[in-house]
Amino acid sequence: MNDSATQHQRIAKMIFASAYPLYLAKIERKGRAKEELHQVITWLTGFDEAKIQELIAEKATFETFFQQASLHPNAALITGLICGYRIEEIENALTKQVRYLDKLVDELAKGRKMEKILRK
Repeated sequence: MNDSATQHQRIAKMIFASAYPLYLAKIERKGRAKEELHQVITWLTGFDEAKIQELIAEKATFETFFQQASLHPNAALITGLICGYRIEEIENALTKQVRYLDKLVDELAKGRKMEKILRK
């Protein structure tokens, strides 16, 4: 991945609350439920429903969001292309974590079974 410091900073400063409705709209258009989105977020980050809502309310940046997360040990099993980049080749840790979330939301929207999305 192009290690542009500007791009990594832009991702770090993005507000999770601004991306969340886009994630929700994407999965709902494909017939998936908000609860499934929260299940995916919880699996990746360890956040419960209350913590997700708290981070949305406080307009946490992705940097803050992932600093507070306990990334699932199997998160490294999330591979493939997202936004034109191969996830396993992304060197910046925060950018990689955001792309993990993007990939999980994408898989949810594409109708993938939850057992496959939540790499166990």
